[in-house]
Amino acid sequence: MTAKSLLTALLPLVSDLSRELPEGERYRRLLEAMRALLPCDAAALLRLDGEWLVPLAVDGLSTDTLGRRFKVSEHPRFAVLLARIRAQLRQHEASEDAVFSVGPYSFRPGSKMLTGANARKVRLTEKETAILRFLYRAGQMPVSRETLLQEVWGYNSGVTTHTLETHIYRLRQKIEPEPGQARLLLTDAGGYRLQP
Repeated sequence: MTAKSLLTALLPLVSDLSRELPEGERYRRLLEAMRALLPCDAAALLRLDGEWLVPLAVDGLSTDTLGRRFKVSEHPRFAVLLARIRAQLRQHEASEDAVFSVGPYSFRPGSKMLTGANARKVRLTEKETAILRFLYRAGQMPVSRETLLQEVWGYNSGVTTHTLETHIYRLRQKIEPEPGQARLLLTDAGGYRLQP
């Protein structure tokens, strides 16, 4: 693959970022660009929802695929692919130069730091950083308590602990203007999510 072919495939996507497009059309164009870069018979855009992969768009596959969900652990290729993606994300997020926007803050996981618009710096613990990083990756989707315990602490779902709630409480004390009325780190659908 040459730089020119990469640019040719990605330029329309960059152009689409500033346009109002329906979600389905945006997904279709993304798949079209991916197939131009990586020629294949079929492609699917999947969203990770806990332990499940949910198809958002397909190209070259039956449309009934959109109504299905795939459990990652039951499909070894998905599990391997997901492990590789997570490893790449961890490597990028751990780098000193990775910066993410979390509400009014710039989040630097590598230095365990949030910086506010007024240059206020908030130091984070290792676990607070891991919680924010995981919630950031989930977008606006709620992440269950069990998933956070597994991903951040490595606990099984059967473990009874108040560890997560304690960390969420302390994190809210640091980042919320009014910790009793959360606006950034929300409790939602049996879990937690970030509000942009």
